Amino acid sequence: MRSWIAASIVFLAVAAGSDLPAAEIAGVRFESALAAADSTLSLNGVGLRTKTFLRIKVYAAGLYLPRTCTDGEVVAAADEPQALRMVFIYDGVSPEKLVESWNEGFEESTDGELGPLKERIDAFNSFFTAEAREGDVYEFRYLPGPGLQVVLGGEVKGTIPGLDFKRAFFGIWLGEDPVDDDLKAELLGLDP
Repeated sequence: MRSWIAASIVFLAVAAGSDLPAAEIAGVRFESALAAADSTLSLNGVGLRTKTFLRIKVYAAGLYLPRTCTDGEVVAAADEPQALRMVFIYDGVSPEKLVESWNEGFEESTDGELGPLKERIDAFNSFFTAEAREGDVYEFRYLPGPGLQVVLGGEVKGTIPGLDFKRAFFGIWLGEDPVDDDLKAELLGLDP
């Protein structure tokens, strides 16, 4: 009887453990896997986006890939399913500030070569019409072929086509001049 009880406890612990998040940062939980179309992506790393010398926490982010990778350029250039999940910690980021931040990120990511991406960046920016509130989840899923799917609060807002757009988008965090060096290292599973 005792061996049956012990076996049941072990089974329940393992079953419960499989539902636990793979990582938690600043009170935000990230699951170990994320579904993207026909793919299951694994959590590569999590980190915090902070602003100013006061280190205000803006959002927590998790990078999901088909396999572990520590090279940001390789991740940004890969034509394979990937996802970036952002969970806002700061309450009240205006749509104007979001668009301004996206534009600055694209500018840095492309070394100012926005020409071929301009119309798609404008289409991307058009999805951000509401203030980002604490707890809001923004998910960006790249699917080879269709492009970068934008999911805000669980609602698919649209898909922006092109590997070049995907490369510029992921380059915001993982490129040579990322928005936040510490966040880049954390997303890649490296020590900042």
